Amino acid sequence: MAEVLQAGATRLLAELVATTRWQDVPAAVRHETVRSFVNWLGCAVGGAPHPGVAAAMRAATAYAGAPTATLLGLGRRSDPVAAALVNGVSSHVLDYDDTHDGTLIHPSSPVLSAALALAEDRGASGVALLEAFLMGVEAACRVGMAISPAHYDAGWHITGTCGSIGAAAAAARLLCLDAARTAWAIGMGASQPVGLRVHFGSMVKSFHPGRAAQNGILAALLAAEGFDAAPDGIEGRRGFAEVLSSAYAPERISEGLGTQWEIMRNTYKPFACGLVVHPAIDLCLQLRAERGFSLDAIEEVRLRVHPLVMDLTGKREPMSGLEGKFSIFHAAAVALVDGDGGEAEFSDARVLAPEVVAMRRRVSATVEPGFKRTQCEVVLRLRDGSERRIETTTPLGSLEKPMSDEALGRKFLGLATPVLGADGAGRLLAAAWSAAERPDLGWVAAEG
Repeated sequence: MAEVLQAGATRLLAELVATTRWQDVPAAVRHETVRSFVNWLGCAVGGAPHPGVAAAMRAATAYAGAPTATLLGLGRRSDPVAAALVNGVSSHVLDYDDTHDGTLIHPSSPVLSAALALAEDRGASGVALLEAFLMGVEAACRVGMAISPAHYDAGWHITGTCGSIGAAAAAARLLCLDAARTAWAIGMGASQPVGLRVHFGSMVKSFHPGRAAQNGILAALLAAEGFDAAPDGIEGRRGFAEVLSSAYAPERISEGLGTQWEIMRNTYKPFACGLVVHPAIDLCLQLRAERGFSLDAIEEVRLRVHPLVMDLTGKREPMSGLEGKFSIFHAAAVALVDGDGGEAEFSDARVLAPEVVAMRRRVSATVEPGFKRTQCEVVLRLRDGSERRIETTTPLGSLEKPMSDEALGRKFLGLATPVLGADGAGRLLAAAWSAAERPDLGWVAAEG
């Protein structure tokens, strides 16, 4: 059975992408697709002022073509390939975007950055955009599940590598390619893996989904012109799975395909940093809210965490906001000191603030191999010798405790209002929630 599945993985995905219609997808899946879109759009607009986005915009638009796609939050337009890069960077640079629970892929940044740019250029409807986005997420995440965790453990940034596949699938759908040409596009996306984890904590991390978005657009455009590829680009001998992972489980691509949608396992961040430190932030905020809490009373902060936490966020002394997002020590300290974990708490200023540094140096972390990824324990040892202890396996933002539509709206407004103003942010949010009812995407340029 595995051999049969392995032989057809690329084709199975291509047929799903080419033939599935929005109206045939369950209502809950459609709603989750819109939720993911709203979350991504807020992150992209909110990330626009970041210096990395300005640099990406200057570089990407240096030789730009016709301005048919919006550079979100920047008040200008460019060609779709440039827009895909810039929006991919802006939507991921704050590390506030979505995360697929099964793979740690941030699917919206590469897939939507490609899909929106191409959809605007082609005059697509809101439904066409959302339909393509859903297909791209499914392709990216199912391939990611089939090669995880070995692929990620080897040092690949799975958001970029599988994101190229997802972006290609979404772009192929928007171009209305048939299954054969969609398979070519997916294969070309798989031939352009981008992203190494060594760059976490730098601007290059956000380059990965931006470049993946560009890769996907190019792959689909080539396929549309008859530029062919191997029909088994994912599963073939010396294909994507064999070359980029030491363990491949093809059944994860096919099981439940078309009935179990991976976007239903998408999660949204209440805190602006790596998902693996969210449990610690959540617990520290709960401790801070307890009656009688005092920062001055804290002698030591002891954390017990999943091994991936230290692998990804073990930076002991971060020196910038981007590095702070990959420091479990900073995340716990700033939650206790500031009582929040938003973008402001991961700025350069807060990472270097003396009171945060002092608290950070009181934080220690111990790896617990038996812990679940969402499990964490925090112990505050106080100067009087007493302790306060708290533990969770279901932090805020997890599948078991998801952010509500209202919470996503508040997050959106918090990110977009400083960029667009309160009225502009409100109009963009309303338009995003109603994207499926919109006959075109003109509102993106008008409001974004």
